[in-house]
This record gives sequence, structure tokens and C-alpha cells, in this order.
Amino acid sequence: MQTNLADFIKDTAAGREADAILRTCVHCGFCTATCPTFQLLGDELDGPRGRIYLIKEMLEGQAVTATTQLHLDRCLSCRSCETTCPSGVKYHRLLEIGRAVLEERVPRPLAARAMRFLLCEALPRRWIFKPAVIVGQLMRPLLPAALAAKVPMAAGGAAKPWPRSAGHQRRMIALAGCVQPILTPNTNAATARILDRLGIELVEMRGANCCGALRYHLHAQEKALDDMRQVIDAWWPEVESGRVEGFVMTASGCGEHVREYGNLLKDDPTYAEKAARIAAMTRDASEVLAAEQDQLIALLRQASAGGGERVAFHSPCTLQHAQKIRGVVEALLAAAGYQLSPVADPHLCCGSAGTYSISQPVLAEQLRDNKLAAMTAASPAVLVTANIGCQTHLQSGSTMPVRHWIELIDERLSGG
Repeated sequence: MQTNLADFIKDTAAGREADAILRTCVHCGFCTATCPTFQLLGDELDGPRGRIYLIKEMLEGQAVTATTQLHLDRCLSCRSCETTCPSGVKYHRLLEIGRAVLEERVPRPLAARAMRFLLCEALPRRWIFKPAVIVGQLMRPLLPAALAAKVPMAAGGAAKPWPRSAGHQRRMIALAGCVQPILTPNTNAATARILDRLGIELVEMRGANCCGALRYHLHAQEKALDDMRQVIDAWWPEVESGRVEGFVMTASGCGEHVREYGNLLKDDPTYAEKAARIAAMTRDASEVLAAEQDQLIALLRQASAGGGERVAFHSPCTLQHAQKIRGVVEALLAAAGYQLSPVADPHLCCGSAGTYSISQPVLAEQLRDNKLAAMTAASPAVLVTANIGCQTHLQSGSTMPVRHWIELIDERLSGG
């Protein structure tokens, strides 16, 4: 499409990037067919093409209002539209640029600013988040239903121990993250047990907490970059020494963001090279296991565990659309003896989307309920996913257990 960006942005790096993205779009509308919010609302401005026009008008100097903010806020950043787009429009980058300009032009109400501040300050800090979760869980029966639904459920069962790896020549690092160690502590432990059987030691590094995605998507950009630098600082000695061969991500949302470190820190002279190297060394847990599939299958056969349970897998948007990893988890579950239940519209978001379930609760719950209906249609025994946000969001609307797929593989190898 033709563009004529305003003087305030046209000669900036962001402006040049936005201009190139806008010119890539041929406004064909294919993206609307796979946009979750357009499917729910049927409003052109709540689909990618409409939002692109809103951003274009804003960058060309036209007036922006709270209405513009509303439609951009409703976007899940799921990137399903990018999977569909025949022209390769980098919609997520255009959205980030547009939202940054919007934050400067349209002040948010005090209550909204307060909520975003609390999310930015509390969620990435375990020493704040953990006691808050405990108090919320204790108080759940006394809370209004709408508020009680936002309190994460307690992790099911006791956390199993990490293996005491010894003598492994191969070593990888897992990101602990901010909320996952509190809500689902067994996820990384299960990954460590599996990799131990494959001759790989998995460790977490002190100081590597939040990957920065949470603050980045709430437009606290400088704080997000600081989170990213902290992770790099914690990991870099291991990279520099050659003691580690890669980084394992069990939360696909974190994995997607860490893989963007090279782009996000490219203008930082101190961290650009380190960020790019770490991004290149980052793998989703499914990719790591798939690379060891022959040995893994042999171990599964030796375990002689039972099989046949039906599971329904929700592939998070950060896995299938952002990282372009499709079919890998499903193949691993099938190799472990599980039956995959069909799930209608697997490309659609579950509504979690970082903090979206908090900032847009009505739409998030609609998307969650639609996803749960699709996942349970074939009566599976368990629901599984690959991201902590999706897991807790789906669990908030389900009486069936929602688990991380890696735990199911671990149970098979343990003879469960």
C-alpha cells in the first residue's frame, strides 16, 4: 500500500521499518479469516487489516483517539495472521511500533495505568508474586467470582525432584522464568529428568528470571531490556566457557521472546553480539527431544509403560505462529503411546496472550471457552499445552487437568 509518513517518524529507524512493512501489505484480507478477535466481533477494525489501516493513519499524522487504542489493545499479538499472510507482512513489528506511538499520544485512565504498573512490577518478581498467589488461593472462597477466576490454581501434586546428573559430557541451560517455578514447578524438573536419561545435564542459572516478554508487551521497554540483560549476564559465562551447548525453553512464550533477543538488543553495543548468540542457541524443549528422537524412542520401548490415553494438545500461538514449530510435540506424544484427539481450529488463540486475560477478560474468556470446547469434543483424558500462560488460563475454565506435554513424556519414561 502507498504511504506518506509524518515528519515525526519518517526519518527514524522505527519509521523506516514501519514504512517497509506497510508497503508489503496488499490489503487482501486473508488475515481476517484466521484472526481470533475478528471471528468474535466481526469488526474490520478488530482484524489485522483494519488495525494496519489504523496504524498507517496514526503514523501519517492523523488524529488518534481512545477508539484507536481500544482496537489495538484488543489484538492478542497471536500472529496467526502472519501464518496466513501471502505477502509476509511482519504484523507484530508494525503493531509494536504503532502501540509505542499510541502510548505517547493517548493517555490511559488512572485505573488502567495502575493495573499495568502492578503487572509490570509484581509478575516478574518471584518474591512478590509467590506470596500474592498463596494469599489469593487461600482467599479464593471469599473473593467475587470474577476476581477468584484470576487467581492461578495450585500446581497439581507434589513437585518431583531434579535428577542428580553426574558424568554427562553434554550440558544445557533451562530458563526458570518468573511465574512458572511457582505455578508449575514440575515442568522444568520433568525436562531435566528426561534429558538426564538422554545423557544431557540440565541446569538453571541463578539470576536468570523473567525473560523480559511480560514488560516488553506492556510497553515498559527499558525495564524489559534490563530483564533481558540480566538473563544474558547470568548465562554468558557458561557460553563463553563453552560449557553449555544450548538453552532449553519449556514455556513457548519465553522461547519466542529469547529468540528475538538479537533483534531487540541490536543497537546495544555491549549486548548486541551476546544477545544474537544466545538467540541462536535457544531451542524449544520439543526441538531438543526431537533431535534425540531415536534414543528417546528406544528408552520409551524399554520402559514398557502403558499407553492409549487420549490427549488433546493446544499448540500455543508463540509455538506455532511465532516460532513456526508445528507437529513436533504431537509426534513426540504419539511416539510415547498417546492418542491425539482432534481439535477444531487449532490455529486459534486460547485467549491467554500474556496479560491479555487480565486486561481483556471478556474476550479472553470467550476464546478460552471456545478452545476448551474444541479440545474436549472428542472426550480426551487430559488436556496438554506448551506454555505456562496457556496452561493456567485453560485450567481456570476446566475441571479436567491441563498439563504441560513434557510431563506426559516423563511419566512414560518412568513407567507411569
